[in-house]
Amino acid sequence: MKLNHLSFPSNDGLATAEFFMTYLGFTLSAEVGGSYVLKYPGFDVVIDKAEGYTPDWPQNFHIGFELPSVEAVRDMHDRFKADGVHMETGVFNNDRGSRFFCRAPGGVMFEINTRVDAAPEYQGTFDN
Repeated sequence: MKLNHLSFPSNDGLATAEFFMTYLGFTLSAEVGGSYVLKYPGFDVVIDKAEGYTPDWPQNFHIGFELPSVEAVRDMHDRFKADGVHMETGVFNNDRGSRFFCRAPGGVMFEINTRVDAAPEYQGTFDN
């Protein structure tokens, strides 16, 4: 089995879609009625229009993306911060690698991480 797509609601679909395109390398495939289908090699993201409600995300719910180095994580953190992205944390290491958390427009939380600096006891648990 492989990841096919993620689908989630946003009350600001356009801004959420633009976040994925600007920062994460997705391309717009279709926009239908305020919902957006975004493509990335290997899987899609569907951002559905949240009509009449604001999504209430569980506190720890997030989507994680992995970068190849600690420097890439720090660079993306600095770019997000400079661009006014809502930052939940600074860059930190929790033995599974360096990471930070932020929120895209629409409220969904993202983890941007690398595992190159994970503690030795975690290295064998990743499929690199």
